[in-house]
Amino acid sequence: MGLSGWHLLILALVALLIFGGSGRISSIMGDMAKGIKSFKKGLSEDDDTDKPEARPIEPRVIDQRPVKSSERDTTKTG
Repeated sequence: MGLSGWHLLILALVALLIFGGSGRISSIMGDMAKGIKSFKKGLSEDDDTDKPEARPIEPRVIDQRPVKSSERDTTKTG
């Protein structure tokens, strides 16, 4: 199942209609490059503004005193 001469001719006409001759492909690629650059610039600007300021983390002290029997919850549920 190969491509016949008619198939190739139709594909060539479609390609000519899409790209429209010389210079068209380079302008499409230039527009695509501009779009990608502006997209990357937009991403980097969003990252800079959304970052919260770094604050030092204060250590927490855990009280490790033994619990007295009078402080325990002696009520049982269930």
